[in-house]
Amino acid sequence: MSGFDTVWLDLREPADNAAREPDLRRSAIESVTADGNGATVVDLGCGTGSTVRALAPQSLSWHWRLVDNDLQLLEEAANRLDMPDQVKCLQADLSQLGPELFTDAKLVTASALFDLVSAEFLERLLHLLAKRDIGLYTALNYDGVCSWEIAHEADALVVEAFNAHQRRDKGFGPALGPTAEPVLSRLAERAGFKVLTGQSTWQLGGDQAELQRHFIAGLANAAAETDRLDESVLEDWRRMRLEMASRSGCKVGHWDMLLLR
Repeated sequence: MSGFDTVWLDLREPADNAAREPDLRRSAIESVTADGNGATVVDLGCGTGSTVRALAPQSLSWHWRLVDNDLQLLEEAANRLDMPDQVKCLQADLSQLGPELFTDAKLVTASALFDLVSAEFLERLLHLLAKRDIGLYTALNYDGVCSWEIAHEADALVVEAFNAHQRRDKGFGPALGPTAEPVLSRLAERAGFKVLTGQSTWQLGGDQAELQRHFIAGLANAAAETDRLDESVLEDWRRMRLEMASRSGCKVGHWDMLLLR
């Protein structure tokens, strides 16, 4: 899986933090702090360290094992967090997870990751965690629902094409895309986890126009790769959406999940 650039990650982080389901966030923190300070938490696909910041201030007393396949993002995370005694950054192929990553861990976290992976990947991960009684907190799993305050006649077609693109292999096998939450819920229950879920919908206003424009460009580019839409229709949609980003709100559906042993 190729990494994401820091511009996109920085733009989305405030929206992600605002969208996180507060009760699940609190319960995830409590699942770690119940054992006192110094617990170890593993963050998969850590990017620039947004999950550490999202769970602050409690997270600042934990030991973090940040895992990503992108060395530049790991270096950025280490520099931004500046917690060398508590944060270890590990470059690893996330599609080839081994048990050594989870040694002494109390909780595993992941943000905006599991809609990119396959059911087989989740089964392997859950098996590793269940054997060690490790919980999992995963946030911002895309559910396939996008809407705008000001409609365009091609909205549904573009979102449908984007969702189809989301199901393509992202380096983990056929991606779950919008089905990540129900598939993970089913697999986790089968593996003996208690499953808690909550919506974490992005609600973007005109003051987040730059994020909207990046999101719209990503939707349009992915939709174009599917060849499902007439090129002129897609370009009209892209043009209108980019022009209206500062005047039209946008909602993007996500789900947070907490799996406990």
